[in-house]
Amino acid sequence: MVPKPSSSPAQPIPTVADVDRIAALTDPVIRNLRITQCYAELSGVFHERTGAGANWCTFATWASKQAGQTIRREDLIRTVEAVLSADQAIGQALLRLVTLARQLGAKPDTSALQQSVWYELLVTAADRASNAVSRGNRKVFEEIAREFARFMATCGADTEFTQSHLDTFCASLRPGDPPHGQRYLRQAFTHYYQSLFETDPKKQGELRLLANLEVGFHEQTRLQPEIAESLNAATIDGDELKRRLRELLFPAGSWLSRLRLSFLDLFGQTTALDKALDRLVSLVQVQIRSAVTAHLMTMTFPPTIRLRLGHDLTTTFPASLRTLTNPDLRNLLQHIDPTPDSLNQSGAVDWANLPERMHFIADLFRCYHESADLFSPAFTTEQITALRAGQRPEGRL
Repeated sequence: MVPKPSSSPAQPIPTVADVDRIAALTDPVIRNLRITQCYAELSGVFHERTGAGANWCTFATWASKQAGQTIRREDLIRTVEAVLSADQAIGQALLRLVTLARQLGAKPDTSALQQSVWYELLVTAADRASNAVSRGNRKVFEEIAREFARFMATCGADTEFTQSHLDTFCASLRPGDPPHGQRYLRQAFTHYYQSLFETDPKKQGELRLLANLEVGFHEQTRLQPEIAESLNAATIDGDELKRRLRELLFPAGSWLSRLRLSFLDLFGQTTALDKALDRLVSLVQVQIRSAVTAHLMTMTFPPTIRLRLGHDLTTTFPASLRTLTNPDLRNLLQHIDPTPDSLNQSGAVDWANLPERMHFIADLFRCYHESADLFSPAFTTEQITALRAGQRPEGRL
């Protein structure tokens, strides 16, 4: 449930200096929490200036909040461990391995075997995912949040379209496509600026959706290495896992056990044991990767919407965005949405695949463009106060 404080602290307008200061924080947990709150503040300030409709920072708030769970490793180890423990095929494979080991003279402790190897694998996978997600969280924030803060400082107070202000803002954006160029950011902020002075609500909404998607495309292209790395965090070295299991079954300190194993290896009598090891390793690899991927491919929106990124969206487009007329928006969607004006196949089977990811994001941004719930506070008043004091807040984050 999204926390709703009884009263909100005065909303500051984040500056470029604020963004730089937050991005420089070395504690990944505190940095992520500050990033999430800064996104929420930018989203709110932008919303106050532009009126109805979500902006990119609105969605970034909840994506960053979700990323924080992975960065803090919340529930990840316990969730994956529960999946492994409940898997009947893994249980049977482990029992088969233990039985064969005993026949070969070993005296394995099944519980210790399971806890030692599995826990180490889970911690390693969680650490890898946490590190990759944390780097991506900072990478996007220090670039894009900085541009939102700079845009508000340069153009946010304009009461009439002033080309020189827009030109000043765009002048420092690098030409070319992402990941190195910032052409899509230049286009996005141009469309945001145009929307400030558009009086037709439908045209205004389409301009902002277009801008959100242009920022989103730039962001996702830049994030490609970190996303792929986080999803590969659960990849296990099968040979190393087999070696560890054999060492636990036949400890180096038990010279008689090791001697017997070497003798049996020499005469090819450990084939069944090796097959049992291969079977267990294969099953564990699949389940750990599946569980970690499911954890990473989940997003929560207020008030209680839990989205599975690999599943098709089940909501609908708002009435104002069911039929699109902006030619630039239609052209962009032709490139990133293979099922136009439909939510069919919107789920991203492979989140590491940029086109699949952008298909989901295009429909996500369009479906929730008018959701007022997305402007709910990300943290309670007390938590925000603690964050501003440089402390880790108490309670559910």
